[in-house]
Amino acid sequence: MTYKSPRRPQFFYTTAPLPCPYVAGRTERKIVTEISRPDAERLHDQLSRAGFRRSHNIAYAPVCPACRSCVPIRILVAQYRPHRAERRVVRANAGLEGFEVPARATAEQFHLFQHYQQRRHGEGDMATMSFYDYRAMVEDTSIETFMVEFRDPDDSLRAACLTDRLSDGLSAVYSFFTPELERRSLGTMMILWLIERARELDLPYVYLGYWVPESPKMAYKARFTPSEVLRGGHWRRLDPPGPSAPHPDRRMALPGIPFFPESCG
Repeated sequence: MTYKSPRRPQFFYTTAPLPCPYVAGRTERKIVTEISRPDAERLHDQLSRAGFRRSHNIAYAPVCPACRSCVPIRILVAQYRPHRAERRVVRANAGLEGFEVPARATAEQFHLFQHYQQRRHGEGDMATMSFYDYRAMVEDTSIETFMVEFRDPDDSLRAACLTDRLSDGLSAVYSFFTPELERRSLGTMMILWLIERARELDLPYVYLGYWVPESPKMAYKARFTPSEVLRGGHWRRLDPPGPSAPHPDRRMALPGIPFFPESCG
């Protein structure tokens, strides 16, 4: 007879109310739970499909009273074709290369992260993070994750994206870039890279976290079409953009996004 130990119960907690970082004048609350071994990968998959996001060894989702502005969104990789504007972003970043590297915090990454926070989010809590805080953000995890470093031909680190590997996709956990290069749309470029990498891995989705239509910082995610949003417990196709929005060129996929995997051993 085989004895199986009982599965450990999963506990969920609700945070205290805090000011909403996306919509002024609103209050934010989250439901959180721990992601730990031995079932971390399975649990992370299930929670991601249910609209949760990961930070360190914690998964969280908004449970704000009387507000449903934060909507989980994911890109449909197989059906994605670039808009004209996105093809311009690729051309503007000709020579930029994406390197998939282990989730190990480096001084070079932290310098860029710190500069990005101070220039773009100087009033936020992350602007005061130490190197040890940053290392915890990158390395404290029980699931498969990696960092994508984006470098110009002179080997300058221009952007980075901490990324989780799911059974059905890639999940962008946190990204940052050189703020002075805003015209190159490096944030968009990182998402385009993830789409192409998911296509190579035959993964159907790229998870972008929460789409917040009322927040200029988060509304951009709906531009990556086709995509799905989680509403009422079901993933549903997001309505296509209006007639004034640029139409994607259906004749071609994204060219010229180099991928250079490196050993994670």
